[in-house]
Amino acid sequence: MADNFKVADLGLAEEGRLRIEWAESRMPVLMALREKAKKELPLRGMRVAGCLHVTKETAVLIRTIRAAGAEVSWSGCNPLSTNDSTAAALAAEGTSIYAWHGLSTEEFYWCIDRTLDFKPTLTLDDGADLIFTVHAKRPDLWADVIGGTEETTTGVKRLRAMADDGKLQYPVIAVNDSATKWDFDNVHGTGQSSLDGILRATSVLIAGKVFVVAGFGHCGRGVAMRARGLGGRVIVTEIDPVAALRATLEGFDVMTMEQAAKVGDIFITATGMRDILIGKHFASMKDGAVICNTGHYDCEISIPELEALATSWREIRPNNEEFRLKDGRRIYLLARGRLVNLAAAEGHPSEVMDMSFANQFSALCLLAKEGRNMGKQVYVLPPEQDQMVAGLKLQTMGIAIDKLTDAQIAYSNDYSAGT
Repeated sequence: MADNFKVADLGLAEEGRLRIEWAESRMPVLMALREKAKKELPLRGMRVAGCLHVTKETAVLIRTIRAAGAEVSWSGCNPLSTNDSTAAALAAEGTSIYAWHGLSTEEFYWCIDRTLDFKPTLTLDDGADLIFTVHAKRPDLWADVIGGTEETTTGVKRLRAMADDGKLQYPVIAVNDSATKWDFDNVHGTGQSSLDGILRATSVLIAGKVFVVAGFGHCGRGVAMRARGLGGRVIVTEIDPVAALRATLEGFDVMTMEQAAKVGDIFITATGMRDILIGKHFASMKDGAVICNTGHYDCEISIPELEALATSWREIRPNNEEFRLKDGRRIYLLARGRLVNLAAAEGHPSEVMDMSFANQFSALCLLAKEGRNMGKQVYVLPPEQDQMVAGLKLQTMGIAIDKLTDAQIAYSNDYSAGT
């Protein structure tokens, strides 16, 4: 067993192993890719440094990367998202891992630094903190890194900005931008898991509540759909006219956050932007309002402004803090403003991560083969990858679809055909 790890409690390894095996039973696409990779070893000789939520689904990905011939070193991409039993199981299997639930900011970056000590040839990110650490602190690693992948919208935006400034030192594949990632993981995964986190932290009834969703991108849309499905009266806030119009035509109320703050019962931010909920909003909220975040960083909610308004504080139940204001009103903050679906629940269901991580694995294999010939830009996976992943997923679900006949294919390409 490797001794190059730090986890909360190695004694949790058996519990974690069972969690991972459950996830494997729900992730048939990635498991099929693993079986193929065992024979072909597409990552043989690669050293993969990962910085991604340490969940049971991530463990399935790590096992697959190792089965493909790579060495792996890993850290969590959020201080509160690591499942300690999963981390213990990975360490017991010999994975170099530095992750535990409840990291301080200093510990978080210490773990990333240790992950990089084995000089990776490929990187894998969720939020781009590992890539930024390589660029800002470890120029000695640049020559060895062939390429990297990025899992989430926030990270992709930051990396594209780096590439536009000519600062990116190696090619990165934006796995997030594959249809079989964001149309399923972001929408259905975030929607279900965020509601799961809210319910675990509060046990409140969603039906009849005014549920405010900040941001109507893929993640916000998924949350709004699920909140409405549970009987919530959903309000959407937006800065993008197109997104706001889309929400309106899908039947949601749209208003400013200043308006929504006065009527909302539950608030969730899903924007990737700072200061979405701030002091003036807290000052006008109802007694008992619940606030939380499902965006990548905790800065979407201005916790310092909430603390400044409060006269008392207490943790009323796990992942649920009560802030009492001067006039007696109470506001409840979930998961310290971190990702409520991971800090207060277990993250996305395995079935959607099956597709996302199949894309992650395929992207790593592509980089191992072609990365040295690629420019220092942000790339997306080819459409054929989405077709392959979606086709495999449907097959495992026992669903068949139609195919075009030769005559239909000819018709679709016949530009001379008219009415």
